[in-house]
Amino acid sequence: MSQGTGVPVVDVAVVWSVAGAAIAGAIVLAWRAARGVRRIIERIDDFADDWAGTAPRPGVPERQGVMARLDGIEGRITAVEHELRPNSGHSLRDAVDRVDARTRTLAPDTS
Repeated sequence: MSQGTGVPVVDVAVVWSVAGAAIAGAIVLAWRAARGVRRIIERIDDFADDWAGTAPRPGVPERQGVMARLDGIEGRITAVEHELRPNSGHSLRDAVDRVDARTRTLAPDTS
């Protein structure tokens, strides 16, 4: 280490200045780390709300969670799949087959 300046008041001022700068730096680092952690926690909280859904509150309607929305999507897909398979004549597939059969009798395939 160095011997110092030889002036006790200046040496004490330098030590206190370095200590103050170190403490201020530590406070700033802790504050920035806390701010980053808070942002991460807010994002996790938003994800949890989206996943589980939110209950209605004054002025805000209910939002369904991911599993409830997936159940609704599966229900709609099942309804569409039902229309794509032949059944008792009421599906879209049956209607297309009827039109195809009628068209074939009007204009036979020449190829």
